[in-house]
Amino acid sequence: MTRKILVIRRDNIGDLVLTTPLFAALRERLPDAQIDVLTNSYAEPVLFGNPDVDNVYVYTKAHHRGEGVSRLRVYLQRFRVTRELRRERYDAILLARSLAIPRLVARARRIGASEIVGVLAPGDHLARKLTHAIAWDPSPDVHEVVRSFRTAEHFGIAGPPGPLRLFPQEAEVREARERLAPVLGLGKRLVAVNLSSRKVRQRWPAESFARFMRELAAREGVAFMLVWSPGDAANPRHPGDDAKAREVMARLEGVPCAAYATAELRQLIAGLSLASAIVTSDGGAMHLGAGVGLPVLAFFGNSSVASWRPWGVPHEVLQPASRTVADITVDAALAAWDRLSARTGARAAA
Repeated sequence: MTRKILVIRRDNIGDLVLTTPLFAALRERLPDAQIDVLTNSYAEPVLFGNPDVDNVYVYTKAHHRGEGVSRLRVYLQRFRVTRELRRERYDAILLARSLAIPRLVARARRIGASEIVGVLAPGDHLARKLTHAIAWDPSPDVHEVVRSFRTAEHFGIAGPPGPLRLFPQEAEVREARERLAPVLGLGKRLVAVNLSSRKVRQRWPAESFARFMRELAAREGVAFMLVWSPGDAANPRHPGDDAKAREVMARLEGVPCAAYATAELRQLIAGLSLASAIVTSDGGAMHLGAGVGLPVLAFFGNSSVASWRPWGVPHEVLQPASRTVADITVDAALAAWDRLSARTGARAAA
């Protein structure tokens, strides 16, 4: 029987990327079902072109609203989306989160469905507000992909989850090829380097990035695509790394590198799809890179490697004892790159 399913994933970009194996598993098990997703406007491009999803409903987080947009307007838009979803009369709502929280459960109940499924710790009082509660696994070694996948158990779907799935759009890929033509035309493998991280302790200094890139270019003859969160570091809503990108580029004289500024997330996804590997701190860009199949050299600070490591692709992770990425040496990063290259063959090393 055809079912109508709504998956709610309201978190950050990386969280939505890590939920794509769930969508694929639902589609495989229920090929005729209507599978919809509710997410936020910031992460929405992650689902562009995804054949596992029928409809994407979007709301805007208050701190992501544009200049001149009031909180009231944001909340009215959120109300309209909820009203539209109520009209769909879903059979099931899946709360695709490692652990359901009150706000998420309240939103699902406002939308309404015959079945509301979420993951809860034993004894959680929210259990009476769900129709089906899946027992939370407290093990610290469980990956977030596995945690968000747990709601699929409601449909008799067991793991392991498959790979991450992103679908770069043809028009954006063409544009990316044009913008990256100066480095793509060199015939060298293209390494994406992401400068940005939301958390302070996850950030590698500009001078470390520049030295790493200079030495890697000298040793292996690679070219680079430099990416970062756009904007001014002082912007309270969307702090960016434009200044850091300028600093790194200024240190790379003679190194083939394209500064690939991205005003939209879909541009970043398209650009990454043209690279052969990515060097980045833990965060959304790391998961986007894994989503397009790139081997990943990742720097971890005070986040859990077990829970957030790159999923489904070859990777090397560096996490210093201080849990501060700035303490990772360039020599350690180059050694990790060598290990990654040795494991991945042509994609990262030839």
